[in-house]
Amino acid sequence: MQDPGSGGPRSSHQSPENGDDPVAGSGEPTLDRGVQGRIGSHLRAMYDEMMQQPIPDRFLDLLANLERGAAAPPPETTDE
Repeated sequence: MQDPGSGGPRSSHQSPENGDDPVAGSGEPTLDRGVQGRIGSHLRAMYDEMMQQPIPDRFLDLLANLERGAAAPPPETTDE
């Protein structure tokens, strides 16, 4: 079994002398700041694109039903 820091495909950005990463050398796989930045920008772009999509009608109906239910007084219960 190969040690995570022993030169596997992910180890090129794992050197303990890399001052950018506070957990470097902990045995956990790490990503350098450039890779983290690219992942972050892609995630933001995907999120922005998703936020431009219309809300499905079934979700709008569900929200309207929930709002009506929240505005209605709680049902009276009878203790027998």
